[in-house]
Amino acid sequence: MPFLYRRIAFYVIALWTSLTLNFLLPRLMPGKPIDAFYARYRLEIQNNPHFLDSLRIELGLPKTPLWQQYIQYIVNMLHGNFGISYSFYPTPVIDVIRTTLPWTLFLAGTATILTFLIGTFLGIVVAWRRGGKLDSLLPPVTMFASSFPAFFLALLLLYVLAYIGGWFPLEHSYSGGTDIGLNWPFLTDVADHAILPVAVIVLTGVGGWLLGMRNVMINTLAEDFITMAHAKGLSDFRVMMMYAARNAILPSLTGFAIALAYTVGGLVLIETVFSYPGVGFTLVQAAQGSDYPLVQALLMLITVCVLLANLFVDLIYARLDPRARTQ
Repeated sequence: MPFLYRRIAFYVIALWTSLTLNFLLPRLMPGKPIDAFYARYRLEIQNNPHFLDSLRIELGLPKTPLWQQYIQYIVNMLHGNFGISYSFYPTPVIDVIRTTLPWTLFLAGTATILTFLIGTFLGIVVAWRRGGKLDSLLPPVTMFASSFPAFFLALLLLYVLAYIGGWFPLEHSYSGGTDIGLNWPFLTDVADHAILPVAVIVLTGVGGWLLGMRNVMINTLAEDFITMAHAKGLSDFRVMMMYAARNAILPSLTGFAIALAYTVGGLVLIETVFSYPGVGFTLVQAAQGSDYPLVQALLMLITVCVLLANLFVDLIYARLDPRARTQ
C-alpha cells in the first residue's frame, strides 16, 4: 500500500503542475481570443455596442485578476466545465470533446494494439530464431519503414492508394451519405476510412516494438531458467511463450500503455493529413483559431490520459514484478 500511495501522490502533483502550466501558457501567448470575435462580428458590434460585453460574459472572459481566474479555472476543471468553444461557437467545449474523442480512441486504440501485437510477436519469433532468415530480413525491413516520417508516409499512401488508385477514401472518418448508427454499411464505411491511417501508424511503429522485444528476448534466453526448462523436456513453443516471452514482455507492457496514452495526442499530423475528425485535428483547428478553452481542455485530456497510463503501468509492473514495490 505505501507504494500505491506514493505513486498516487506523485501523479496528483504532476496533474496539478500540468493544469497550472495549461492555465498560464495560453495567457502568455500574444494576442487575445476576443480579437477574432471582434473581426468576425464587426457589423453586430457596430449595430449593438453592448454585444461585445455580452460576448465576454458568455465566453467567460471577465476582467478579474489572474489569481482569481486561476482559482475559477481549477474549480471549472474539477467540475468538467470547460467553457464555450470559440471556433465552434456557441458549442460547449465538452460537446466538442464528446464528438471528437471517440474517433481518436478508435483510431489510436486499433492502431496501437495492432502495432504492439504484430511487433511483439515478430520480435519473439526472430529472437527465438536469431541468425536465421527471418532475423536477417524482418528487422531491416521494418526499421526501413519506420524511418519514414509518419506524415510523409501518410501523404504517400494517400496519394498512391486513394487519389490515384481510388481504392480508399481521401478524407474524414465516414462518407457523408452514410446513415450514422450501428448498422453494417456505416461500420464498413468507418473501417474503410480508417485503413490508411491505421496502416501508417502500424508501418511506422512496428519496427520499434520488434527490435525492443527481440533484444530483451535474446537476453532472457541466456538465463539459467531457460536452460532448466529445456532440461525438463518442455516443448520449444512452451519454453518460448511461457518462459522466455512471459519474462521478456514486461518492458513491452510498460511501453504499450504509455504508447496508447501518447497516441491520443500524437495523431495530430496523421489526423490532419487525412482530415480525420479526432482530437489531434481538432487541436490544430483550435490552436489556429486561438480557441483557448478548447486547447486547454484537449491538452488537459491528453495529460490525464498519459498520467493514468503511467499509473496503470506502475500497478501492472508491481503486480508482475514484486521487486518494483520496494522502489
